[in-house]
Amino acid sequence: MSSGTSKTVSGYLDETEIRDALQHMEDDASFNTGSSYSANVALYEDHQIPFAEKHVAYLKSHPKLNPEHYLANLRLMMKVRS
Repeated sequence: MSSGTSKTVSGYLDETEIRDALQHMEDDASFNTGSSYSANVALYEDHQIPFAEKHVAYLKSHPKLNPEHYLANLRLMMKVRS
């Protein structure tokens, strides 16, 4: 993911746009965006990785994944249904 440009060469969202989308999901009560377990005590002393950090890390580790599709699927999965 490129920083400094609004889109990467392939037309995907950049990291800032992805973080903004994830932050919007965290702010919206209709999504289940709680922290989850992380074994990395050096970065997360309480063993809890924040929602946005978890998904940004996943996208960085899978660079061929389309972030727009990933975020769309994440919205479907995290939606709180009544």
